[in-house]
This record gives sequence, structure tokens and C-alpha cells, in this order.
Amino acid sequence: MRFDLRFIEALCSKNLFLRWRAERLGLPRFAEKPEQAPAESLLQQVWRYQRLVQERLQTTDGRGVRILHPGFWNQEPGPDFRKAVIQIGTEAPVTGDVEIDLVPGGWQQHAHASNPAYNGVVLHVTWEPATAIGKLPTVCLKHALDSTVPELSFWLGLEPKPAPEGLAGQCSGPLRALDPARVKSILRQAAQTRLLKKAEQIQARARQAGWHAALREGLLAALGYKRNVWPMRRLAELIPSLREGVPGGAEGTLLLQARCFGVAGLLPAEVRAAKNADSYVRRIWDIWWREAESFREFVMPQTMWNLGGIRPANHPQRRIALASHWMQRRDLEAKLEDWLTRQIESPDLLGSLEKILQVGHDDFWSYHWTWSSKPFPQPQSLLGEQRITDLAMNVILPWLYLRACAGANEPLMKAAEARYFLWPAGEDNSTLRLARQRLFGGVSAKFLRGAAEQQGALQIVRDFCDHSNAVCHHCQFPELVSSSVGSE
Repeated sequence: MRFDLRFIEALCSKNLFLRWRAERLGLPRFAEKPEQAPAESLLQQVWRYQRLVQERLQTTDGRGVRILHPGFWNQEPGPDFRKAVIQIGTEAPVTGDVEIDLVPGGWQQHAHASNPAYNGVVLHVTWEPATAIGKLPTVCLKHALDSTVPELSFWLGLEPKPAPEGLAGQCSGPLRALDPARVKSILRQAAQTRLLKKAEQIQARARQAGWHAALREGLLAALGYKRNVWPMRRLAELIPSLREGVPGGAEGTLLLQARCFGVAGLLPAEVRAAKNADSYVRRIWDIWWREAESFREFVMPQTMWNLGGIRPANHPQRRIALASHWMQRRDLEAKLEDWLTRQIESPDLLGSLEKILQVGHDDFWSYHWTWSSKPFPQPQSLLGEQRITDLAMNVILPWLYLRACAGANEPLMKAAEARYFLWPAGEDNSTLRLARQRLFGGVSAKFLRGAAEQQGALQIVRDFCDHSNAVCHHCQFPELVSSSVGSE
């Protein structure tokens, strides 16, 4: 089963929030028009989230294009994305800007060639097929989407505006007027929408690379946090090559770590640069010197990594070390599927998943944050409880739910949903604080009792608050909440 629009249309009869979302997006009937072209704002979101089949990306002269990092979305004047990392054909990856236009003539129509702000553009992206603009590579997305335009419109929506700040939103009054059970129902339906959205994103990748690859890419991308999602995802794409010929045990893990750090471009330049790590670093370098030529075409530029302002526990070096342990395990997917079939009560959900995801002792990384950090007096886990919650809510449970849907296994679908809604609340964050202020007038963090209610609040912000301003101009949510009294 796939989450096409007919499936969503059927769910809308039961899930009020899904119906509100469809109405906001102007998709009440989910009809697809022949040869429908997206709005440029949607095309930007497609690029931002890389809802593309990379194997279909080619320049106008037929060279393959690989997006190692889509860049940072620019909402100011200038190119649409800054600091993207692009590899064209067999050339070395380049870092630069990306400009997106619906029609090939947009570059000339908008006079980009004479605007110095566009001098750093390394790729021109269009919807319709184009001819090259001088030496600037151009790629067409029309036949490279991983879903139809209406499906992408439903899941990605329109471009969000800057997050509102300050006072409670206009929906807080109508929400307070509702029965508490009704408010919880709306949060639950919004959370279910978020579960479906996450599952649909995984499904799009699974159609291209398979179930196991989609899961591994999701897990590693989540380890990258917001700053390093794309290089971690690229590392996940290379797992089949990285695992080739790797033996079992500690020897295989060390080989995987050498390959991963070498391909990521994150090995210290010199052995002596890594204080307190000489023995480990020398072993890693000894392996990589022998392996480097075989993986030369995969090596990522270090500029892909954003290493500034990262908490030591979240540093990519430590996360790659954790990922190498996961790569060594060939039974991870089977253990997760088995976990879903077990009867587990709510208090043990996190602990039972931790037993699967947590890795054993690592001689170096159990005692260090980075290559050069001082060693801990006692070993530290490579994966904390909060990250396990993030992995469960954003990757593992959506993946398991999707697997159950694909197999039409209703008991497992219900089991995945049950765990999603029973999962204990995660840590508070700035977006959740914004949601509580805007939606509920500043209630405490304890108001959102579980992780699913937190997810529901985030989805409401994503679908409504992000598309309005601080005074809720043109926001439909307050009216929808008011009109829901007495309805189902």
C-alpha cells in the first residue's frame, strides 16, 4: 500500500485535521490535472527536502548530477539556495549556489547574468527541459520527482514564512473554549497526520532504494541533527560499498570506522593533531591509507560538514562512530520488526528500543567526544534517551507503520500507532514553546503529555502558523477550530 491521495482522501473522513490541512492547501478533491506544473514555491520545497530520484538527474549535456547537499534555503534576495555541494559526472564536488526557475528563460528574464549576487551559482534548476546557459550546468526536474505534484503539494505544502513570535494566536481562544477531550482529539489527529507525513517521506525513498536502505538513511540523517543531515544521509547511501568485504567483530568495526571517517573527510590532518588518541588514530590512518584509492570517488569535501556551535555529544565524529557499529549489524531491521510484535507496556517502550539501538563498548569513542577531546573518566553511551525518542518518532515508528501498511497487516499497523501514541514526551524545545504560546496561551510543557501530542502541536505550527504572521493574518485555523464544536 502507498500513501497516494486516494488513501488520504479516505482517511479524511475519519481525521478532521487531515481534512483541514487539505482545505488549507486547496486540495479538497485531490484531483490531479494533466501536465500539472508546480508553483515555484513548491519546487523550492521539493529541492529543499530532495524529493527527487537522483538517478534521473542529468545536465542538459547528459552528465549525471548528484546532490551531496541541497544548500541552505535563502529567503532574502539572491539565489534560492546557498552553499550547495554538487557533483557533476566524474568531476570533483563543487560548493556554490543554486537558482530555481520554472521555465528555462527565467535566468534571462530575471537578469541574473548581470547581477553580481548570482556569480556564485553552480547549478541552474528548472521545471521544464532547458538548454545550457553558457558554461552554467542546468538540470530539469520535471521527470525526476519521487511523487506526483498533487501528492508533493499535500505533504510539503507551501513555503513557510518566518515563525511568529510574541502573543498568543487567535486560535488560543477557540481552543480554550473546547472541551479538553476535544483538544486532545485534535492534537491526536494532527499527530497522526505527522506520522503519515513521515511515513510518506520514507516510502518515497523506499520506492527507489528498498526498505532497508530507506530505514538506514533515515536513521543516519537523524543522527546528523539539523546541521549535518545531508552528509550523514550521503554516508548512508554508501553503506553497501562501505560494508563490502568487511569481516565480523571488532576488526570489521575498525575497518568500517576508517572507511566512514575517510569518505566523510573527517580524519585529522595529522596523527599528532588528535591528542590522547594517537594509538587509535594511527590504526585508523593505517587502514585508510590502504583503502583510500578504492573509495576516492566517494570522498566528501570537509566543507559539507557544519561543525560550528555543536554540542560535543552531538559532534558528527562521534555520530559516525555510532553509525559504523550499526552498519556492522546485518540484523537491525529484523530486530526492529520483532520489537513491534512484542507485547510491551508503555513504561518500557524507550528501554526496550534502547536495547536494540545502543551499541556495546567502543575502546575509543566510549571515552571521547571528538578526536582531540580529553578522555572521560568513565565510559559514556554513544546514544542518549532523547535521541532514541527522536529516532523512534521520526524514523523507526513511521517505517514500521509503513511496512505494516504495505503488507496490509492491520494488527501491526495498530501496534505501530499504539506505540507512537504511548511514547513518553521528549525534551522541550523552542518550537514547542512557540506552539504552546501560540495555540494554548502559554501553558507549561507538562500540558503536552506524550511525544505524540508534542508531534501534533508541531504539525499544527507547520501547517498553519508557519503560513501566517504574528497576528494570524489569513490563518484558517481559528475558524476551523470554532466550527468544529459539535462536529466529528
